[in-house]
Amino acid sequence: MSSTTRRNVTNFQLDRRNFMRGAGVVMGLPWLEAMMSSTSFAAAPTAAVPTRMAFVFFANGAIMKDWTVKGEGKDFELSKTLSSLAPVKDDCLFLSGLTHDKARANGDGGGDHARNSASFLTASQPRKTGGADIQVGISVDQVAAQKIGTQTHLPSLEIGIEGGRQAGVCDSGYSCAYQSNIAWRSPNQPVAKEINPKLAFERLFGMSLTDVKKSQDRDFYRTSILDAVSEDASKLSGRLGKTDRQKLDEYFTSVREIEQRIGRAAPQKRQLPPEFEIPQGVPADVDAHIPLMYDILTLAFQTDSTRVATFMLANGGSNRTYSHLNVKGAHHQLSHHRDEADKVADLQKIDQYLAKEFARFVQKLKTIPEGEGTLLDHSMILYGSGISDANRHRHEDLPIVIAGKASGKLQTGRHLVYEKETPMANLYLSMLDRMGTPIDAFGDSTGRLTNL
Repeated sequence: MSSTTRRNVTNFQLDRRNFMRGAGVVMGLPWLEAMMSSTSFAAAPTAAVPTRMAFVFFANGAIMKDWTVKGEGKDFELSKTLSSLAPVKDDCLFLSGLTHDKARANGDGGGDHARNSASFLTASQPRKTGGADIQVGISVDQVAAQKIGTQTHLPSLEIGIEGGRQAGVCDSGYSCAYQSNIAWRSPNQPVAKEINPKLAFERLFGMSLTDVKKSQDRDFYRTSILDAVSEDASKLSGRLGKTDRQKLDEYFTSVREIEQRIGRAAPQKRQLPPEFEIPQGVPADVDAHIPLMYDILTLAFQTDSTRVATFMLANGGSNRTYSHLNVKGAHHQLSHHRDEADKVADLQKIDQYLAKEFARFVQKLKTIPEGEGTLLDHSMILYGSGISDANRHRHEDLPIVIAGKASGKLQTGRHLVYEKETPMANLYLSMLDRMGTPIDAFGDSTGRLTNL
């Protein structure tokens, strides 16, 4: 750390778990230099910086010829689909050869899309049922959340883009719960995702059922959540050094900008009489919805509101349309392209668009200073699907990227190729190790991944 940075540190000490409060709001803080003592810099410069883990799921696999990078180790070239990751290439691991065997039929017949999402983070075979007797397995995110979730305001955060049903039959005799969830608190209890940006934002900042009236009085779209904590914020700012004050200002600007985007994206007219109750809703435009949810996830990690998260870009087997990409047809239908060139091209456009949005998120994490590195340096974000070639319902050689160095515990900037049929569960064991939440076995694991 430079002497200039040191001079900006005051004698004021701030605990990472401090919050700003007001009018029903509990607002976390970004990492600040005041969270470390002046004597701790040389001894343990990252002691106050936690490691975060997130899983971003996309449906219907990918056009693998345009996904798979060329080369191995540090000597590799990004593929067409992943080209937008070029600015953060050295901050990512590209993995090939991993398999989700439990997404396969294994005697259960059709239903690959339900199994794809259900097994993605559980590495377990879902029971084929459309009734209440669903069963699959606890998910890797919840294993970590159960061990470290008490250290943060939220044990974990589950967000998504598409709503889903928790009952009924959706895919070849499988419960809709399997397609709608990737996070499972127990083998028969999914953790429902939040798809409404407003509700996800308010959950992040501590809104509870008892705060609903206060929230309505504040009028989310007319008064910033920052106004509710302005008194605490003013007191805190006056005690911080110059660098920390600048970081706090940048953080507040980011929060207010997200609030404004939530207001603009809400699918209703903004000119409403004061007595009109604003309805809940999600953005009608997926091109606005996806980056907004990524930015809420960024805030969750930046404020240490949670250290574990999942984000479903779509439900398993999603048939969403992407008209803004000039794509004809819906996602699931296109995924069964039968090698028709126009359908393959349209599906690749969707793959590349989703990868581009992920790249934007990763690049944003890299711009946020934390400790002696960045928020990305202290994160471990897996982006992938439980299907590779959806046209043939293949579940081996999955499309997987991990962004972030996990606080120095991942050697990024490489393409790692593992032996055929290596279980994804082996990767999850290795990720849990890096979160400080190790377990002996998980799902269909056979060991831990080497060379990470």
